[in-house]
Amino acid sequence: MTWIKDNLMAVHKNILDTARSCGRNPEDIHLIGVSKKKPVQMIKQAIDAGLTILGENYIQEAMEKIDAIGRDAAAWHFIGHLQSNKARFAVQYFDLIHTVDSFKLAKEIDKQAGKIQKCQKILLQINIAMEDTKSGAQKDAAVDLAKKIMGFENLSLQGLMCMPPYFDDPEDARSYFKQLVQIREEILAAGVHPNAMAQLSMGMSNDFVVAIQEGATMVRVGTAIFGSRM
Repeated sequence: MTWIKDNLMAVHKNILDTARSCGRNPEDIHLIGVSKKKPVQMIKQAIDAGLTILGENYIQEAMEKIDAIGRDAAAWHFIGHLQSNKARFAVQYFDLIHTVDSFKLAKEIDKQAGKIQKCQKILLQINIAMEDTKSGAQKDAAVDLAKKIMGFENLSLQGLMCMPPYFDDPEDARSYFKQLVQIREEILAAGVHPNAMAQLSMGMSNDFVVAIQEGATMVRVGTAIFGSRM
């Protein structure tokens, strides 16, 4: 599977070139390899090729993979919709949860993290396009929710995440990335500590270049590394 290594090198080069072209430090941008539906052997190949962060969407599938590959082989991020009744598994297995979208879910994650004396790192997911088919907190509720999350003892808010609609032309996603940056500014203006808004998880295989130009610190790339979904 040398093509995985080649793909990974190409994505890293794209991140590097994009960051430099807009005056950013490439080291401030973290690549998350989206490995959902991909077999263990393929993920191991990517890790061997230098991928350090894996993103998974489904709890049961992820647990099996992490048990097979190892917790310490890479950092593991949960990037799919999380139900409250699966929060304890997410806390046990994942370094960062990108998809906290309600006070109820945040409260349950805090509860489960407290049971194992962990401070769980999370991102607040915003439904940036207000799509019925997408998860995420409503834009006008973001400031209040962020302030409430800051009160939980076992949560560490790290920033925001969004998932714009898919566009054939990546430029069409730019306005959504700008909106997420604006929401972060509103949260900071409300007094939330800057460390809690340090990360912006936005951009995928088709539009991560535009996301980096608009300030992404985490890009979630699957197809460009692992190929089309199985």
